[in-house]
Amino acid sequence: MAKTRTQFVCQNCAASYPKWMGRCENCGEWNTLVEQAPASSGKSVVARSSGKILTPQTMKSIELEQATARLHTGFSDLDMVLGGGILPGGVLLMAGQPGIGKSTLLLQVAAEIGKEQPVLYASGEESASQVKLRAERLGANAQEMLHFVASTSADDIAATIRSGAYKLVVIDSIQTLSLDEITSAPGTVSQITNSSNVVIRAAKESGAAVVLVGHVTKEGSIAGPKVLEHLVDVVLQFEGDRYGGFKVVRAVKNRYGSTSEAAIFEMYEQGLRVVENPSAALLAERQNADGSVVMATLEGTRPLLVEIQALVNPTSFGYPKRTASGFDLNRLTLLIAVLERRTKLNLSDKDIYINVVGGLKLSDPAADLAVCMAIASAAAGRKLDDKLVVFGEVGLGGEIRSVHSAERRVAEAQKLGFTQAIAPKFGQKNSFIKGVSDLRQALIDYLQ
Repeated sequence: MAKTRTQFVCQNCAASYPKWMGRCENCGEWNTLVEQAPASSGKSVVARSSGKILTPQTMKSIELEQATARLHTGFSDLDMVLGGGILPGGVLLMAGQPGIGKSTLLLQVAAEIGKEQPVLYASGEESASQVKLRAERLGANAQEMLHFVASTSADDIAATIRSGAYKLVVIDSIQTLSLDEITSAPGTVSQITNSSNVVIRAAKESGAAVVLVGHVTKEGSIAGPKVLEHLVDVVLQFEGDRYGGFKVVRAVKNRYGSTSEAAIFEMYEQGLRVVENPSAALLAERQNADGSVVMATLEGTRPLLVEIQALVNPTSFGYPKRTASGFDLNRLTLLIAVLERRTKLNLSDKDIYINVVGGLKLSDPAADLAVCMAIASAAAGRKLDDKLVVFGEVGLGGEIRSVHSAERRVAEAQKLGFTQAIAPKFGQKNSFIKGVSDLRQALIDYLQ
């Protein structure tokens, strides 16, 4: 009998090798090869003509299925992110850092839907008593239609879904599931791919909505093969600081709605709550000092005012330090170079620190002007007026470029009592906006 040899499979791209290697030659990732026993080959597949001819339809002849009501999560903002709620038969993947509140949010959603529909919460990570403790804290232990199972068998969970007894099934998490036919450990590429396929087929057959919890890697991307994100209908990313501050849920992929919406939550002892007025909460403790600038940004389609703080100190070492919290460090380096080249500021011997208050992460290009003005304000020891709000993109020539949804940003600033906005000059007809076309001129005119 031939000796059974193990193989080493890349957890990123599923390429297999006969021996361990530090770097996968297929995808280039390091330390992703895991030893696995080869699957039983079974009988070889012989080419045969046993298929049947399919009967196609024209687009005009296809009848739409009767519209089914979406399941409302109990959070209006989360419903908006999902496109109106959880669609029956849809599969949703929620990913986020450990400890950020994925299980808490989903148990709250399950308890809300469990008031009217039968819901199953399947946990492969926690026991029944552990989940019971969380349910008591969240007030979710009194729902008669909220059921719980502790299982890591994808076959058993799929059979339960296929029974049609539940309208919503929450699986925490997909990395703990395994199939008996596959010999590799839970969390490997083959187990995740095949387990998710079995669960998704069961969801489509029964019409039950399924929510999968996904782990993330140290880089913040969803763990497992990329095919997992392609298989599901909706991918939600749970972002924020797990130790405090605001937490943002946004849709990375959504087959049934927009991917430009965001829901902002805050963690309390009784669970997560939607932040009704995040702008006012973020600015409540602001002190108008040098290096402090209020910026009008967008989270999805929602306008939001955030405070950007800058600290500029003479460096104690030969190489100046640049640190950013909530802002891209490479973009910060670029903006510092623009400031040095297009204005008279000398920052080559200064340590520069940038902080976005509230634990938010800004990817909005309109943050450029606010970051530049915060750095210049801290470096010169001058401050902006209390009632000024700033937004605009900065080009490499020092020019201020226009940004989208300026009207929404202005309306949010006016709502909170601001009187002026430093913004791109071109295309603006609002008297509230003080248009600027050049970074140097903006610093001269508005830094007191």
